[in-house]
Amino acid sequence: MAIDVLAEPSGSTDAGTGPVRRGRGRGIRSNEAAAGWLFVAPVVAILGLFLLLPILMALWVSLTDWNGQGSPFTGGVPFVGTDNYTKLFTEGGLAQRDFMTALRNNFYYVLIVVPVQTALALGLALVVNSRMLKGRSFFRTAFYFPSVTSSVAISVVFLFMFSSSGAVNSLLGAFGIDGPQWFADSRGVLHLLLGAVGVDTPPAALADGGPFGLSWWEWFAGPSVAMCAIITLAVWTTSGTFMLIFLAALQNVPVALDEASLLDGASRRQRLRYVTLPMIRPTMFLVLTLGLIGTWQVFDQIYVMSQGDPAKTTLTPAFLSYRTAFRDFDYGSGAAISFVLFLIIIVLTLLQRRLLRERDPAAGRRARRRPHSPGRF
Repeated sequence: MAIDVLAEPSGSTDAGTGPVRRGRGRGIRSNEAAAGWLFVAPVVAILGLFLLLPILMALWVSLTDWNGQGSPFTGGVPFVGTDNYTKLFTEGGLAQRDFMTALRNNFYYVLIVVPVQTALALGLALVVNSRMLKGRSFFRTAFYFPSVTSSVAISVVFLFMFSSSGAVNSLLGAFGIDGPQWFADSRGVLHLLLGAVGVDTPPAALADGGPFGLSWWEWFAGPSVAMCAIITLAVWTTSGTFMLIFLAALQNVPVALDEASLLDGASRRQRLRYVTLPMIRPTMFLVLTLGLIGTWQVFDQIYVMSQGDPAKTTLTPAFLSYRTAFRDFDYGSGAAISFVLFLIIIVLTLLQRRLLRERDPAAGRRARRRPHSPGRF
């Protein structure tokens, strides 16, 4: 009898009535899902109203030729489909040239700022985390202070420092170096270096052709000296924030692990490479991701210091989107630029996540040794 009872399926039967269905979702946890949705409903409503809905509205604007007059959702606004996107990539013209110039400038900006600010932030975190350093609280505050200062105020200060008669050129002049015209010289750094050895004109192979409306000579120009000044500002103001993130991660590394590696004879560099960096790998991914997103969205420094000049060498996609929409009153193209920038950030973030994800060699070997089961896919 007991065996029959234990073997009886969960859907038990009753004599003459068939299977007895037990009520689903009854019990102490029956209303957890409903209660959870009830608690998060206000936040979902606010995010949907002030985040998702404006994004969808901007997406619609990017498909129209709205000039800012009236509502973009009336029947009188011309619908152009993907024309605002195609003219950024396929149609040769000023719009494509400006967008590709902005991408080139921002690419150099990201290529320099992200590695430098990450390395500097990690170095500062290692310094202020040292138990041998006296006055660690003072140095932590001093290193973090630029991050909490107004970016507009710092941009104005840097604008005066990098002027033709500013502090930077005066310091270079003390060493017998003629400082550049920081916000008047439109040549790239690589062009300046080649000009120093007598190469002032581009070779014919680099000057004639090139993708997306720019010649190869323009693609390989490097950042201008004005962009270098903005890069210096960005590194100086963001390293403090990432230093605190790295510092929190370093303080969670077990001291016993570091001491064990020290007893094993590992040098300081070996402990950093084989102990510290693997332990803070998730934090490294976070810092690189935040740095990548922030550098592709640079706007306020460009707006205050250069307005995209000289000769559009500091133009970025974020500032180009603002200028196209609110100065040229071409809101459709401005919205299209912002959505292309959004896709660039998403793709690069996913690519970075794939490159930096932790790999388990043992799991890979087990997957390769696992026999293939017929009928399963």
